[in-house]
Amino acid sequence: MENYSMHLPSYSIGSKVYDKIPEICEPYGTKVIAIGGHKAINAAKDKIIKACEKSNLEILDFIWYGGEATYENVEELMKNPLVQQADMIFAIGGGKSTDTGKSLGIKANKPVFSFPTIASNCSACTSVSIMYYPDGRFKEPFFFAAPPVHAFIDTEILVRSPSRYMWAGMGDTYAKYFESTVSSRGEALNHYTQMGVTASKMCYEPIMRYGKEAMESNNEGKVSYAYEQVVLAIIVSTGIASIFLTAEHIIDYNTGLAHAIFYSLTSYPHIEKNHLHGEVVSYGVLNLLLVDGNEEDFKKVYEFSKSVGLPTKLKDLEFDSSQLEEIAKIAVEMKDIDHNPYKITKEMVEESIRKLEAI
Repeated sequence: MENYSMHLPSYSIGSKVYDKIPEICEPYGTKVIAIGGHKAINAAKDKIIKACEKSNLEILDFIWYGGEATYENVEELMKNPLVQQADMIFAIGGGKSTDTGKSLGIKANKPVFSFPTIASNCSACTSVSIMYYPDGRFKEPFFFAAPPVHAFIDTEILVRSPSRYMWAGMGDTYAKYFESTVSSRGEALNHYTQMGVTASKMCYEPIMRYGKEAMESNNEGKVSYAYEQVVLAIIVSTGIASIFLTAEHIIDYNTGLAHAIFYSLTSYPHIEKNHLHGEVVSYGVLNLLLVDGNEEDFKKVYEFSKSVGLPTKLKDLEFDSSQLEEIAKIAVEMKDIDHNPYKITKEMVEESIRKLEAI
């Protein structure tokens, strides 16, 4: 039997979860340094300070993470005397600021607690940081043994954030289900990979069931059961699935054609400038389902995309049919489709895009 360890997320969700900060964090020390984006810190700062007032925890400072998840920003933060003094790190915000805080924790050997302020990704509950070059280009995934010690998912803060983040986050979340089930098809999977594939179903079904209502709740700034279920799918279910699927620190089961198309489209500068990650990935999911011949799920996802305004046509992402062949050519060169039960060709991707254009 292979020797291995799995470290899964611990989390609290609700409008009063910051009240739990003292009991959960005090065993790790007293001095806290908080790292985040400017907007994220503004959203969470007052509630964090209030939660710590009658505890033994001392917030040394709230520090900007640097604007990009880079090793250079992590090294710069490590030079900060307050970071050096701290017993623990509070990573506040979206994916890039949280990934910076997590990476800082690994490099500085300090426990990290996550405080998501937008419902767009699973960074708060994963054991990987997506690292970039200083100019914003993707560099590499930085894997480590465990996710943050605990994630404080405050739905009151999340529901006040712009709904476009949840809107895009849903697309990236259900991609996990389709990419993992296709890439693992027909294989005798080990326990943790099968756990990841099985868990990924919770990245899909709640969004199809509650996604539209959750968006309405977000737009109204009111937490609902549907909103909470979608937040859990985006932040927690995807985080758990990802930890199992990347247990060997490889991406074979954690990506696929949807992300290959995403990376192809991001080779055009306007995508990074004008569109969100999950928004673009959701378009890739539609192509994945057409290439895979999965008509039943294609119909469900297409109708869902139309109902919430996720892209279904090239024009939605500021492309036209003259760029179709180039998009397909770049997509099939991506490593994301190396581990697939069948070879995906340029012609197959071209055909799927044309089918979408014709609907």
